[in-house]
Amino acid sequence: MNKLLLLATFLICLTIQSKGATFPDTDQILLEESSNNNDSTGKQIVLSNPKEGFKNLFEAETSDGINIGKLNPRAISFVEDYMVGNAARLTKMKSWGRPYFDLINDVLTKHGLPVELKYLSVIESDLKASAVSWAGAVGPWQFMPGTARDLGLTVNHKKDERRDYFKSTHAAAEYLTDLYALYGDWLLVIAAYNGGPGNVNSAIRKSRSRNFWDLQNYLPAESRNHVKKFIATHYIMEGSGGMTTLTKTETENLALPGVVAVDSSFSVLNISGKYLAIAIAGALQMNITDFNRLNPNFDKVLAAKGTYDLRLSNEKMILFGLNKSAILQESVQSMLRGTNF
Repeated sequence: MNKLLLLATFLICLTIQSKGATFPDTDQILLEESSNNNDSTGKQIVLSNPKEGFKNLFEAETSDGINIGKLNPRAISFVEDYMVGNAARLTKMKSWGRPYFDLINDVLTKHGLPVELKYLSVIESDLKASAVSWAGAVGPWQFMPGTARDLGLTVNHKKDERRDYFKSTHAAAEYLTDLYALYGDWLLVIAAYNGGPGNVNSAIRKSRSRNFWDLQNYLPAESRNHVKKFIATHYIMEGSGGMTTLTKTETENLALPGVVAVDSSFSVLNISGKYLAIAIAGALQMNITDFNRLNPNFDKVLAAKGTYDLRLSNEKMILFGLNKSAILQESVQSMLRGTNF
């Protein structure tokens, strides 16, 4: 069978099963007539254009009227091509990589970071502890020796903790936290993780902008494409974009109506409805103890008064807005089951 036919058929099956992408019934393309493009009866085979299957991923999505992140038009072509070439490999990784993803999720959550940053380790190393770059970066997070030591990892001829998933992920979380404190923008963080803060700072100066899409051409090509690979991987793995695939300005545009900023880190939103603390904490990848510390007696007060001033970090508040309907539904279903997770 023709290789093009095999690839297109596989992509159809793969995409139909994926979370966010389905092939349209229209806009089909007819393969050129040849003996290799006919089935056993001699009839010509009609297949969909593989890129059409990803089209709905790039359209604006909303949750309770809130735009949750349309893929920037300047990324679409790159992301489409990356998906076609890497979707099969990354989809398999969802299965075999689950233990590693679970570990990374736990560590990132403890550091208060978005769990979607785990996809950075995917594009860095394919989740391989044995990965070694041409420059000498090692492990799932691809640390150079000096950076690893600065972050508290042991690197010598007897021991190399860059290969330790748990310890290296903690180190990566510390580094990502520092970079976010510097830039406040996840796309710039990804660029700096790859090419170093010096290159990002230089691009900011030359472009006179802190918007990745405006300064990207002042970055090394590898760093520029690293960010786009991260975005594409997020779309493949999640079926959509998220807060880590947006610029700071785009993220700020997701602000919930009624949110009151307490300070630069936390916000308050008055909510009503049959929410449960454990459902909110679970959806936001928060430890329930941390949630209760910010929102004492949440369940009791909400049940008694009907409203509650929900307090969350600014990033978690955005995630709450994106997942509000699903959280409410899960809370209600739990109440109906008489369970508390």
